[in-house]
Amino acid sequence: MSDYETEIETEPTEEFNIECTGDVVTGDTIRFSEAVFGGSYRKAKFLGSRIIEARVLKDSYGSAKQQHTFTLEVLASEGYDAMKPGKTTRKGRNVYRNDTFRKAWEDEANRTYALDEKHDRGNDARAVRDARRERGPDDGNP
Repeated sequence: MSDYETEIETEPTEEFNIECTGDVVTGDTIRFSEAVFGGSYRKAKFLGSRIIEARVLKDSYGSAKQQHTFTLEVLASEGYDAMKPGKTTRKGRNVYRNDTFRKAWEDEANRTYALDEKHDRGNDARAVRDARRERGPDDGNP
């Protein structure tokens, strides 16, 4: 295990039993693990791991680098420095790092619609990024 991986692997539970790594959408209730660090950004020290259960309130792709970001409502947390219930944000790469599981939706067809919409926005964001890269850094606006 490398220094940045969690000691706690996310495992499916009776409620969180659908693996969704890479395909989390707004409306999902998810369970994932993350590493907790302390110290400075340049000399971060791994302190431990925690598991977070949260409802996904919003997701977005940043305009500059198209980094996927989730706004989460933390419902429960355990492990090192467990989080209190409330809102927080996480980068998609961190949510997906150590497996992510979700609860089933009452109507999975609605989730499929949300997933298709998310993938369309991701494709659009990547197209903007690729066009900007083709123009080069001296062309000004995106």
